[in-house]
Amino acid sequence: MKPNDDSGRLPTAQRPFRVLIISGSNRRQYNCPGVDSKARTLMLRMAERLPQEWEIDYEDIGNVYGRPHIGSCNACVSTSMALCVWPCNCYQKNDSLEPDLMWDLDLYARLDLADAWAFIGPVNWYAPTSNLKLMFDRLVCMNGGNPREDLIEHKNPELAMSLEGSPEWDELSRNHLEGRTAGFFCYGDGGGDEIAPDGRPKLLRHPGYFNPGDEPFDDMRDAYAPLVWQCRFSGIEVPDQLWKYREFGNGKRYADNQAEDMIRQDDVMGDFDAWVESFAVFVREKGKVEPGTYRAFGHEAPGHLWADTKLKWRELRMGAGLPPAGSSPAEQQKLELNNDATFSPKMSEGEKLRK
Repeated sequence: MKPNDDSGRLPTAQRPFRVLIISGSNRRQYNCPGVDSKARTLMLRMAERLPQEWEIDYEDIGNVYGRPHIGSCNACVSTSMALCVWPCNCYQKNDSLEPDLMWDLDLYARLDLADAWAFIGPVNWYAPTSNLKLMFDRLVCMNGGNPREDLIEHKNPELAMSLEGSPEWDELSRNHLEGRTAGFFCYGDGGGDEIAPDGRPKLLRHPGYFNPGDEPFDDMRDAYAPLVWQCRFSGIEVPDQLWKYREFGNGKRYADNQAEDMIRQDDVMGDFDAWVESFAVFVREKGKVEPGTYRAFGHEAPGHLWADTKLKWRELRMGAGLPPAGSSPAEQQKLELNNDATFSPKMSEGEKLRK
């Protein structure tokens, strides 16, 4: 059945199972590239085949012209784990200056509401798609993120560094979505029309410098290993049988291996349906997941106008070469490490070099 977010307010025993399916391909039929992805087809097929008494939520994070993209992770963790707020406060919903698809689609809350997640997407250049990777980069906050941004005045790095070293931090830092299940079905397009009989690309001008048998992975499912292991280290259970790779379209042109071609391949669809069945069996046997202490569902971001004003003053002082005393920027400036005092931070280094 369709998802009802109000179920998230019920005791766990009284609400239905809930699953969130993500189509991770970048492709949509609107504007470039003009054709929907195979991941979208598989997402909808999975939604039809899961138990219909469950709440089935799904989302396509493919690119649509004029729609916000998933904002990149600012790597707050590398400054301080306490600076990485759960759920992410580097962006916010309906922001005209920094629009962000994660917040606009309420993905943090929808991930929180679900007992299990299913991710379906292609392998692009031996890696997940850029959109799916961006999404997981932004989910670093589920693994130990700070649920109390008021303690760091929204985004004050010096306060965050101090909090990270305090006894209070041990209680705040936790895996906020621990206990859920995640399944991954990734696939590859054989793309055989661009490969010569010797296994090397036809367009390669000097083909002898590498061995085409030396693939980066023995098992191509490992292209998604960074996402799987991020889940596992965050307390999200990813059983080996729910981490699947399937290649198809071998020897075909890309133009002849679209979703309408894929669904005619009974062996491919059989493998996918078996994965869906394994997913459903595992989730049902494991049972529903209790919500965490600090929820993304129902989260109301606190106001931070005054905090932002103080942070803007900090930024202006650093632009003038006056970072906070004893801070990391002050130490870097003293050591002449990064040469980043400027009132024009949007100007690229290449532009500065050419002035």
